[in-house]
Amino acid sequence: MLGPLTLRVQDLDVFYGDAQALYQVSLTVQGGEIVAVVGPNGSGKSTLLRTIQGLHPARRGEVWLGGDRVNGLAAHEVVARGVTLIPEGRRLFLSMTVRENLEIGAYLAAARGRMAEALTGIHALFPVLRGKEKMQAATLSGGEQQMLALGRGLMAQPTVLLLDDPFMGLAPRTIAGLCETLRALAGQGIGILIVGQHVRRILTLAGRAYLLEQGRITDHAPGTQLLTSLHLRRALLNTG
Repeated sequence: MLGPLTLRVQDLDVFYGDAQALYQVSLTVQGGEIVAVVGPNGSGKSTLLRTIQGLHPARRGEVWLGGDRVNGLAAHEVVARGVTLIPEGRRLFLSMTVRENLEIGAYLAAARGRMAEALTGIHALFPVLRGKEKMQAATLSGGEQQMLALGRGLMAQPTVLLLDDPFMGLAPRTIAGLCETLRALAGQGIGILIVGQHVRRILTLAGRAYLLEQGRITDHAPGTQLLTSLHLRRALLNTG
């Protein structure tokens, strides 16, 4: 059963200088729901996540978390309200240990006070990380690094997770395991917004999905329904 509305994006316009990247983008995510945004390269998917997180300003429109408007806040303030972005490419501190990377995720005061509890939860999700706490992040496999990136984000104990191309470069078996983890997190009431190039896997995972083309939402349907649509096929293959 889905929880209350957690994230609401309303009529978002985003620019890079004079070039507009997003046009009146609107979407919602409920607690316990996995929502996907798919589209061609350069359609604005990463820009959307960065704007929600507060890393890029919106020219117009609103981002709401629960009953609070969060656009205009600094990125760390958005994290404090419950939103965490797992960026494309993981962005780990490779020379630091697994444990140190996880602890960095709890940099806000409220999260530091619950660090031990959060670490216990991360180790339950990813037992392999417990045995590698003292190893440098650079020594982990690609799948283990993605687990670490996700675990670092969860250390902030978010209510909304933003995932930017989390399956990039991973083997199918590893992707399947991460999908099960994301379903488990949604089962705990976390709202998940995921974007990326693994369209079939992402749309199979998502309960609802949006198609983003040239900065505009052009379709919205259940994930498996959008997966079979001719509109999506034409958008991704740039045909007709």
